[in-house]
Amino acid sequence: MDIVFIKQLQVDTVIGVYDWEKTIQQRLLLDLELMTDISNAAKQDDIRQTLDYAVIAQRVIGLITAQPLELIETVAERVAQLLLNEFATTQVKVSVQKPGALEQAETVGVTIVRSRS
Repeated sequence: MDIVFIKQLQVDTVIGVYDWEKTIQQRLLLDLELMTDISNAAKQDDIRQTLDYAVIAQRVIGLITAQPLELIETVAERVAQLLLNEFATTQVKVSVQKPGALEQAETVGVTIVRSRS
């Protein structure tokens, strides 16, 4: 199985559990891995036979910015479900980081792996 990936996708959105967080936008960083077979696309040099990362990025950003959320866990789960439902992938790995969430750390985050059932 091959992997199409996007590293450090930047999304500015309203995210957080504290009242002050619900009034500002904060940056999330996402790493996405989508398992798929890219051999036909490679043989024919045809983007229509692979996963278009520009389209993936646009859909993910739209999903995350559509409404405020409290948890990055929710972001990760919704992104994973979107990728599995809308794109030709059998398994996804989604990492969501929230830089600056802790003064003592560069970033915090979650990573999930989900498969098509």
